[in-house]
Amino acid sequence: MAYVISDQCVSCGTCEPECPVSAISQGDTQYVIDADACIECGTCASVCPTDSISQG
Repeated sequence: MAYVISDQCVSCGTCEPECPVSAISQGDTQYVIDADACIECGTCASVCPTDSISQG
């Protein structure tokens, strides 16, 4: 199950460069994860300072 970013996201951008498959991008109001590209490695969740990323 791919990771998702919750509404707690403050758009700090910490997660985007950490994704090994570039599945994270800036959305309209916060960062989003492309579920089809996500390889479920969890790297993004481990670096998120607001704990806004979890397996969806």
